[in-house]
Amino acid sequence: MNRRRLRLFPSRIWKSRRVEKSMRRVLPRSLLGRSLLIVFIPLLVTQAISLELFYGNFLKVVSRRLSDSVSSEIVLSLNALERLHKQSDKEWFVEQARDHLQLVETWHAGAKLRRVGFNHVLGPMDEDLAHALENAIDHPFFVNWRSDPHTVKISIQLSDGVLEVEAPRKRLDMGQIWLFVAWALGSSLLLFIIASLFMRNQVRAIRRLAHAAEQFGLGRDIGPIKPEGAQEVRKASVAFNRMQDRIFRFVSQRTGVLAGVSHDLRTPLTRIRLSLAMMPRTGVVKAEDLRGDVDDMIGDVVEMEHMIDSYLAFARGEGAETPLLVEFAPFMEDVVTAARRTGARVSAVSVQKDLQVMIRPDALRRALTNLLDNARRHGGAITITARAVAEGACILVDDDGPGISPERREAVFRAFESGRGGGTGLGLTISRDIVRAHGGEMELDVSPSGGLRVRILLP
Repeated sequence: MNRRRLRLFPSRIWKSRRVEKSMRRVLPRSLLGRSLLIVFIPLLVTQAISLELFYGNFLKVVSRRLSDSVSSEIVLSLNALERLHKQSDKEWFVEQARDHLQLVETWHAGAKLRRVGFNHVLGPMDEDLAHALENAIDHPFFVNWRSDPHTVKISIQLSDGVLEVEAPRKRLDMGQIWLFVAWALGSSLLLFIIASLFMRNQVRAIRRLAHAAEQFGLGRDIGPIKPEGAQEVRKASVAFNRMQDRIFRFVSQRTGVLAGVSHDLRTPLTRIRLSLAMMPRTGVVKAEDLRGDVDDMIGDVVEMEHMIDSYLAFARGEGAETPLLVEFAPFMEDVVTAARRTGARVSAVSVQKDLQVMIRPDALRRALTNLLDNARRHGGAITITARAVAEGACILVDDDGPGISPERREAVFRAFESGRGGGTGLGLTISRDIVRAHGGEMELDVSPSGGLRVRILLP
């Protein structure tokens, strides 16, 4: 039995996959088509259910009650005509029924019915009237629905003649079902058109975002796209604009680094070439005579290594490290200890107790080290403050150096903008890239001690 189930199991999977493939062929492929299908199917099902509930239940009950009312009045007429034996009395009763019961009754003495039953029309009222007459009277009858569009003729065979009753059709009919069907379909179509217009606007925003992403992938700068559509689509557009800006900034900075490598490395290479050219090529040369030139060349090589390390760190980026929730006080203590070993004068460190931040430790350590190194080369005493704010965490690095004028604060973030004091001009650029990679921002301001204040906001 188990083997048989194992044999049947792959066949069931194969059949389910065939059904799934068939459904994919039938269903629309576009987002607009599928969205409209999602709107149209529930709307159609809802209208069908309402139609069934209204005409399948309510109208049947009302039709039976109307048929019972007409049949009761006909039974009343039959009972009265059977009790009245004079022709004058029967004619008088027929006139009273015409005036008070809204039934046009005609008595045909000695007549015989040629047909029994009823001819059908659309709707439940013909069968309901026939069933009501069968249950109410014991005489043969015929119901004619087609002789007059406004009345229903009911002919009843009695022992001495035929009673013909003309009942207004409006007493049996609740109205044309096509009116309700037309109203249901019309309202559904109107709602579907309105929904399609709204969905088209939403899909248009998604198409615009997809087109912008495709053009950006081809290397074409189409500029930022306007956020439109639903809230989620707007957020996706804003995120795309930010991503586009970061990538363009990344490419431009890396391109600037490649352009600056040849410029910055040319100076030490030229000094080394001049030193080698000025060395004596004949005679006996003492080591003491070459020591100064060798020391200068070693210094140039060390400077080149330092610049190359900075270039590689800038070009490599710090995005591959996994973010961790770090206790900030021990982390800052390690950073400050390492900075003091290089000669930085960190006079005060104030970190809020129990401050925890989600960071990439190695990347942020490099950013803070660059800031402390800049403060060491351009300033004197350094003060560090870290506290929690509404946006996340705020880190302040203050020094008492010359500072940076307001008109140059944005320019110093560009690569190779400032190389004074032995730097490469990449320290602030690398630091801000690392902070932005954390989702934060870095700003420059005036320190209370008169120097430069670097404010870092981390989420």
